Amino acid sequence: MTVFLTIVFAILFFALIMASIALHEVGHLVPAKLFGVKVTQYFVGFGKTLWSRTKGGTEYGFKAFPLGGYVRLVGMYPPEKKNARPGWLTRLADQARSYEYEDIKPEDDGKLMYQKKTWQKIIIMLGGPAMNILIAFLIFLGLNVFHGTYQSTLTVASVSECVVRSDREDQTCTDADPLTPAKEAGVQVGDKLVSFNGVQLTSWEQLGDLIRENRDQPATVVVERGGELITLPTVETKLNYVPDRLDPTRYIQAGFFGVSPTSELVHGGPVETVDQMWTMTQQSAVALASFPVRVYNVAADLVTGQPRDVNSPLSIVGASRVAGEIGVSTEMSTSDKAATWLSLLGSVNLFVALLNLVPLLPLDGGHIAGAIYEWIKRNLAKLFGKADPGPVDTARALPLTYFVGGFLLLGGIVLILADIISPIQLF
Repeated sequence: MTVFLTIVFAILFFALIMASIALHEVGHLVPAKLFGVKVTQYFVGFGKTLWSRTKGGTEYGFKAFPLGGYVRLVGMYPPEKKNARPGWLTRLADQARSYEYEDIKPEDDGKLMYQKKTWQKIIIMLGGPAMNILIAFLIFLGLNVFHGTYQSTLTVASVSECVVRSDREDQTCTDADPLTPAKEAGVQVGDKLVSFNGVQLTSWEQLGDLIRENRDQPATVVVERGGELITLPTVETKLNYVPDRLDPTRYIQAGFFGVSPTSELVHGGPVETVDQMWTMTQQSAVALASFPVRVYNVAADLVTGQPRDVNSPLSIVGASRVAGEIGVSTEMSTSDKAATWLSLLGSVNLFVALLNLVPLLPLDGGHIAGAIYEWIKRNLAKLFGKADPGPVDTARALPLTYFVGGFLLLGGIVLILADIISPIQLF
């Protein structure tokens, strides 16, 4: 029964991700229609068409392989320039252009994507990522309002006995490991941390930053114990290797004290949700910047048989598998399982949005960058009294498009294989 429910939760999660991707394409479709762009197709999935219906000049439907979707905006590439230099790049661009222009008729003049104003192009291409951000916001807002988010408090839950490198596999204390500064100072479970080196504490994150920045310098801590304020003996924080806040796969040398916090459910609203998503955005941006390296490390670990890093990237298959395991976990309450499950769905939507905003073709961010470049080029020409250079020919960027698309495809295959052969174990 457990296996069956795991599969059910995994399939449900996968279906909701596909629905999110379908809504991503709706984010492109709606503004394109509003601005009068000719849209010939809107499909969920790829491959053989299972069902379709044409309305308003657009064919809507589903295809056999539900791994994404697309909306076909006609006129993405401008006509060939008369003074274009002959060569393989021109031939490649013209081949793509010929396919594009099969659907263009004389009456479509003014309805082509490249003919639209810069701000309209940007809104159309931003529509997809904006839809995923909206989905993520609504999910996290709902969780903050109705369930709450577990947040670390300044009350001590445990005191570490010794200083052990955070990246050491065996965290058991040995005779060679020194006592933690917290143990030396006499911190006890249940103490509320009030100040650190004279700085009044307002959050666990603030305390963590102060400890890290203190490195191996003296530290005086005031705690509240039994309703009284107690200044503990001054000790020196120890240098240790701890996970970077924005990139948990990277360890940095920083100060270490040796206490762990209690957690409590805290409810919030739109402001807290935006703040939470901003932190996640920073973490995702760091992950995206190192994405090629992370994929390579996953491939290397898969080939050499090394255990999977819990912080390594996931494919949709892997995320669905994790969602299935969360759904049947016996280590959480029903409400916590539902919140964790939905939080994973929100996180995937936010990551999809940020991935699409990377300024490289064929991603949405690449088209936005192209539109901005065209606007700058045309306005500079106008400023210096030169002839309008016309629209930027994005068809000539097809080599970059194929390279980025090929990497994303290859990376996706690597991650899917890793998620099947060497999945991340959360429980």
